[in-house]
Amino acid sequence: MTSHKTHLAVFLVALPLLTGMALGEVLPESIQAPGLAPFLTLHAEGVQIYQCKPGPGGKPTWTLREPIASLMRDGVTVGRHFAGPTWELADGGRVQGQVAGRAPGATSADAPWLKLDVTGREGGGLLGEATVIQRVHTHGGALEGGCETPGALRGDAYSADYVFLKR
Repeated sequence: MTSHKTHLAVFLVALPLLTGMALGEVLPESIQAPGLAPFLTLHAEGVQIYQCKPGPGGKPTWTLREPIASLMRDGVTVGRHFAGPTWELADGGRVQGQVAGRAPGATSADAPWLKLDVTGREGGGLLGEATVIQRVHTHGGALEGGCETPGALRGDAYSADYVFLKR
């Protein structure tokens, strides 16, 4: 016979796998989503594309243009992440988001952690109930500083976990 303690132990072990968060990890306040429940975590591997554009004082600087990434679940590609920002899965579901909060990545070379509100959706699928997306555990993807040739493009490899939340 299985005890309640055994069920609790299994749940606590599985929780990080379900949410993509390390047990006990507290997200920065600026990207928290109180009252919402995570239902899907996808790992992204790709590139953040930057373009050389006029910055403060007219000096050219690298500006984020778009992400291009594969979305994976259990090591299998299930979708893609691209400009918009947009997340699209093989089941036909697609959502777009708008940044609602940000927190610094672990290092200056890591893209910031984000909270994005879902602003549009197409199809149904697994993403149909998503209301907020959190980008966490970023590695790479932050390109800063000046550039020399306006219009030039440069990619910076990155990885991240995207946590999809619903009401």
